[in-house]
Amino acid sequence: MANKEYFPGISKIQFEGSGSKNPLAFKHYNPDEMILGKKMKDHFRFSVCYWHTFKGLGSDPFGPGTMIRAYNDSSDPMKVAEMTLDAAFEFFTKLGAGFWCFHDRDIAPEADNLAETNKRLDHIVAKAKALQEETGVKLLWGTSNLFSHRRFMAGASTNPSPEVFAYAASQVKKAMEITKELGGAGYVFWGGREGYETLLNTDLKREFDHLAKFLHMAVDYKKKIGFDGQFYIEPKPKEPTKHQYDFDAASCHAFLQKYGLMDHLKLNIEANHGTLATHTFHHELEYSAANGILGSVDANRGDLLLGWDTDQFPVDLYDTTLAMYTITKAGGFTTGGLNFDAKVRRQSIDPEDLFHAHIGGMDAFARGLKAAAKMLEDKPFENFVKQRYAKWDGELGKKIENGQIGFEELEQYILQHGEPEIQSGRQELLENLLNEYI
Repeated sequence: MANKEYFPGISKIQFEGSGSKNPLAFKHYNPDEMILGKKMKDHFRFSVCYWHTFKGLGSDPFGPGTMIRAYNDSSDPMKVAEMTLDAAFEFFTKLGAGFWCFHDRDIAPEADNLAETNKRLDHIVAKAKALQEETGVKLLWGTSNLFSHRRFMAGASTNPSPEVFAYAASQVKKAMEITKELGGAGYVFWGGREGYETLLNTDLKREFDHLAKFLHMAVDYKKKIGFDGQFYIEPKPKEPTKHQYDFDAASCHAFLQKYGLMDHLKLNIEANHGTLATHTFHHELEYSAANGILGSVDANRGDLLLGWDTDQFPVDLYDTTLAMYTITKAGGFTTGGLNFDAKVRRQSIDPEDLFHAHIGGMDAFARGLKAAAKMLEDKPFENFVKQRYAKWDGELGKKIENGQIGFEELEQYILQHGEPEIQSGRQELLENLLNEYI
């Protein structure tokens, strides 16, 4: 680790229990506590994102950043990159997060040409690899920023220019290589500008075809270099483009099926993106789990009163409980985990606030896991759902599900048996039960 300390006065965050009044301690997240036969830390695989945590300085559409960080104190962009990496691994270690995530342009600044940019990446990746070996922190996944530079203003793989497509492919090629070099457990494709502003200048079908072609090329290169990490698509409906092609879990699922990519990609679900798609976080997780495409999670929350990606830290216990209920019921994480794709508020300018934010999110998920584990042990919701659909296990239900019966036979059944019996959904009772667990 670096000789300079970027978070002085803060030691490794410890679990002190619910009675603790220490704001720099975990009250509920006890990494080695056994829950449902597995250590708590292994249920979550907590990851810190590089972009918001270390590169985000509080800017918004109406003003520049508000945060002054010691690791930005240099006019040399590569010196800043090195200091930021030192600060990041100090933070990971003191927080006790086992993983981190990055975009290629987070860790190393872009140069005047691709060759020089790649040299900068190689330099920083060598340093990151040494820090990983020293600290034991692992890379959850890497990704490429194909949305900030002006060349990508009309998209990357969906750009009307094949030259931009080629540049994006070159950038992803390198990002995949450095992710493999750092032992990354996965790689995420987030189509930040893979969409459109107006259909008046857009060949929709061609852009979808090009996006699929790009991903198939990535799959081919993944095999060529022997990268065994999981590929993910991250759904998002809007912002920055009016309509993005990876709108939500269902549209991504349809895309993967249409273009023969189901065997190669799963979904990285972000809570705030579900909000923007007018879904709940729970819905996006449940849909993905039901279709075998749930891979990883960007853990944050949105503001229902605002129509953009606020990326707040996840402290809603209903969200964390229902998320862990679905994730655990689906078998838990393998290559994925809970990545805090969240940022402190513009007015939270002290470095210490980064710790408060992550501690709060980790404690909230710990409380959610404990509640979810009790729900899974007691099975009140599973039993209710099973009873509600019980008739599908009867003679008529089995015949319908097995394709042994059609409209004519069903009409005869109703003519013989009359009006169907209906049952209460008991939503209020179930909501009361959920409150008891939380």
